[in-house]
Amino acid sequence: MREIDVSKIIEGVEELCISSNYYLGDDIREKLINAKNDETFPIAEGIIEKILKNVDIAKNENMPMCQDTGMACVFVEIGQEVHIKGGSLEDAINEGVRRGYKNGYLRKSVVKDPLNRVNTKDNTPAVITYNIVEGDKLKITVAPKGFGSENMSRLKMLKPADGVEGVKDFVLETVKIAGPNPCPPIVVGVGIGGTFDRAALLAKKALLRNVKEKNKDEYYANLEDELLEKINKLGIGPQGFGGKNTALKVNIETYPTHIAGLPVAVNINCHVTRHLEKEF
Repeated sequence: MREIDVSKIIEGVEELCISSNYYLGDDIREKLINAKNDETFPIAEGIIEKILKNVDIAKNENMPMCQDTGMACVFVEIGQEVHIKGGSLEDAINEGVRRGYKNGYLRKSVVKDPLNRVNTKDNTPAVITYNIVEGDKLKITVAPKGFGSENMSRLKMLKPADGVEGVKDFVLETVKIAGPNPCPPIVVGVGIGGTFDRAALLAKKALLRNVKEKNKDEYYANLEDELLEKINKLGIGPQGFGGKNTALKVNIETYPTHIAGLPVAVNINCHVTRHLEKEF
């Protein structure tokens, strides 16, 4: 049994909250550069150039890339041979979020109740997803989620007879409805299968995958490419001004489902697709 003190978790989560908001991943940056070089529409090219300049300013000046520093989505993989000592794991994660958003001067965007709308003033609680795995490691991924893109998410319970064409139509319809609202060029997470709630989680977790990586299943890797091509033919373009690059990547994750169901969820991220992980 390996012991991990909550103090280490608090420090780690604080660092992840700040760094994920300040520094864009190399995979997304590379995709943005490729998109800029690919654009033939001057306005679209200029917008991506400004996006990249913003990313560089944030990195060099140690400041957030976007004013919406998101709701802290935290994914925890905890080995079954790990013992957390010194307090509660969930309390430690929330304390790390609290410190990260305070010390990183990140906007506090969480309200205590969805209808009464009173701000918690520290960006807690985080939305935490736990997964128990083999071994004695603890891995925490922080993915701040802005709601300009989150609000464009959709889920549909398709019929099995709708098949892959139904999935394609729903994904394309969702991106069309989203239009410029999620600040394209976007990353599109698609979850297929499971249950109502599992499909949404799959779509969210799909956004954590490096955009230079494809689905390990060739069928779904090809479907990712096909959907990306179709999305980019919509002509929405960077920030909705038109152009060839509406999306940088489509990531699909799947799970077994019931014989009577075909749940499909789409979770969209803006060009600032933020996520960072740390192993303890």
